[in-house]
Amino acid sequence: MRLKNILIVVKDIEKSRKFYHDLFGLDLVLDNDGNMILTEGLVLQDEKIWKASLDREIIPKSNSCELYFEERDIEAFAEKLERLYPATEYVTHLMTYSWGKRVIRFYDLDGNMIEVGTPG
Repeated sequence: MRLKNILIVVKDIEKSRKFYHDLFGLDLVLDNDGNMILTEGLVLQDEKIWKASLDREIIPKSNSCELYFEERDIEAFAEKLERLYPATEYVTHLMTYSWGKRVIRFYDLDGNMIEVGTPG
């Protein structure tokens, strides 16, 4: 068995597709009417489909998981994030841990937490 995809729930699938393309370079692999598979295995699912299949409420900013990306030039990424999405809500601004790893955490357009860190 292997992990195939990670699925996140979004309100506006086109805006979310653009967000993940703009910031992370993820491209559309398959558009299946309310489900979009992006490169790297990220799946965006329309909130209406998720709610209908589970009959449960979505809890944005639940802080129970995060998508993790690595970026060598994290300062340039932080500048790009601020330039392209200035209304971004940060969990932690760009910071450095005592062992030298630099990270930034923020929410996507739907309250899914994202961490971008330097490799290593």
